[in-house]
Amino acid sequence: MTRKPLTQRLRPALAAAILLVLAPALLPAEALYSPSWGFALHLPPGYALVEGNGFDRFSFRGPSGAMFDLLVYDGVYSGVGEMMDDAALRLSNEGSAAFFDYGGKRAAIMNLDFGGFEGMALGLELAETARGSVPLLLALAYASRGTENVELLHVSALNSLAPTAAHARLPGPVMTFAFPRGEPVDTPLAGGLGLSAAIREGDAYAAQWLVDNEFLVLTLFMHSNYWQEAWVRFYRAIFRDSWDRIADAAFRLERAFRDGGAVRDPDPAVGDLALARRALSFVQGFVYERDFEGSDFVNMVSAVTEGRGDCDSRAMLWAMILAQANVPSAIMVSRLHSHAMGLADLPGEGARFEAGGTRWLVAETIVPVDIGLIAADMSDPANWLGVLFE
Repeated sequence: MTRKPLTQRLRPALAAAILLVLAPALLPAEALYSPSWGFALHLPPGYALVEGNGFDRFSFRGPSGAMFDLLVYDGVYSGVGEMMDDAALRLSNEGSAAFFDYGGKRAAIMNLDFGGFEGMALGLELAETARGSVPLLLALAYASRGTENVELLHVSALNSLAPTAAHARLPGPVMTFAFPRGEPVDTPLAGGLGLSAAIREGDAYAAQWLVDNEFLVLTLFMHSNYWQEAWVRFYRAIFRDSWDRIADAAFRLERAFRDGGAVRDPDPAVGDLALARRALSFVQGFVYERDFEGSDFVNMVSAVTEGRGDCDSRAMLWAMILAQANVPSAIMVSRLHSHAMGLADLPGEGARFEAGGTRWLVAETIVPVDIGLIAADMSDPANWLGVLFE
């Protein structure tokens, strides 16, 4: 399948990443959740709230002068179309909006070109209120015309928006607009298990594009004080984008791993440990693959269907299979060791890593060893960073 990185309506910067100059006075913005409106946002590192009322108006300033404004309207406009038209009129914007469905919500995206600034705007319907109204969200990502690399940040920031909790497990709105997923295709899964699952025909390409674009965002911060935050955000973005893409595959693998092997233990916790072991054996059998010139991360669709990937691809796939089975899971990564491992909240003997108030059982996905075993020279928790997805 041959496609442009994004449709012609968008222009992400896929050139070699250049380290941004981060304003030292800015504190990194954490993931934002609005209990009033139900939306979530996870901006790239380096953004700080500079204006707003904490309710329906937010304005962030990011690296290299990137701006991100977020406004919520309730009962002001008849729909997303009227809101986008009014925004274009107020800004004297030269772009026009394109409309699409985002997980059952009306959405629109528009290039911005106004008053010496350029960027992108996104409009989304939010969850219906108790009064029966449907609030609207308008997000503007922009910077001075000609600013280098900010398009990477614009795309990543807008794509991180989730208008409701359910959308937090779907590919982001920019990805949904730019990469139509196509029809489900019954696709063989890796591992020689004789299993197949419904995979949408455009998902592998789109998933890898997301990985590569978020990797470029990550590289902007790897030599800054924000490198840990950027690393965690990179994996969380992939987890979110991948969840629905491999949901059927994870379900079918879980069924096979639970039904295969020994008789199911009456203790659910022991049963979950058996599931984790079988899933671990599954990813340990993958073909080891590295890409030293790129993101070095095989997307989850290709990993589960082709049986290939490096340590972090395998660790995330293992964690996602467990998460689909409602087993709390995560991953841990180490810049010192250039390695990643899986984490699960399970009983059993072996090495554990504490993160988020949980002592997680560790899973090595490259070497064919049992869960809980870790090389002695990698056992210092201080050299690892936990990545939690919940």
